[in-house]
Amino acid sequence: MTLDQYRAVADRLLDPFVDVVDRLGVSPNGVSLIAFGFAVGAGGAFGIATATTYVLGAVCVFWNGWLDLVDGALARERGVSSEGGDLLDHVLDRYADIAMLIGLAAGSDAYALGFVAVTGVLMTSYLGTQIQAVGLGREYGGLVGRADRLALIGITGVLAAVTTLPTVPRYYLDLSVVGWLLLFFAIVGHLTAIQRFYRAWSDL
Repeated sequence: MTLDQYRAVADRLLDPFVDVVDRLGVSPNGVSLIAFGFAVGAGGAFGIATATTYVLGAVCVFWNGWLDLVDGALARERGVSSEGGDLLDHVLDRYADIAMLIGLAAGSDAYALGFVAVTGVLMTSYLGTQIQAVGLGREYGGLVGRADRLALIGITGVLAAVTTLPTVPRYYLDLSVVGWLLLFFAIVGHLTAIQRFYRAWSDL
């Protein structure tokens, strides 16, 4: 993980956003649902796969990630953190991951890579919660965390928009930039899941 290590820094930047959301009267669960809406929007934009929609999708990815931080900060600010809210947040995060990756796969006709990428991401998350279920604590370790994935998806969205220009190569070694991202997620996702399993197995 890389960006997840800077979560404390991001938390300090959240105060103005938390104050605005608080004044609007939006609940933490409401913020989670709005963040999920941005993820669905990103997936839809990526699926259309034009220069404009790729950039729009990248913007939606940013807001999904940012609001995913705001909901937790708002819950802590109001003192209403709960297991139910945490459950909703995790479930929506997984569906958000699926929506964005399916959109990328559909827009680039890379369905096989999309399938393996989705399973890799889901297995990474599953191992984290399953390790917690057996009493070893929540596992966040691994090669790529969710913050890293969102950053890579956003950057790739912008790069994909650039490759739609007539003078820019669309494929690199028979894969588009989106295809390379999905391949990366497919490999790293399953490697991270195996890494987490090995660490947990060693601790049992």
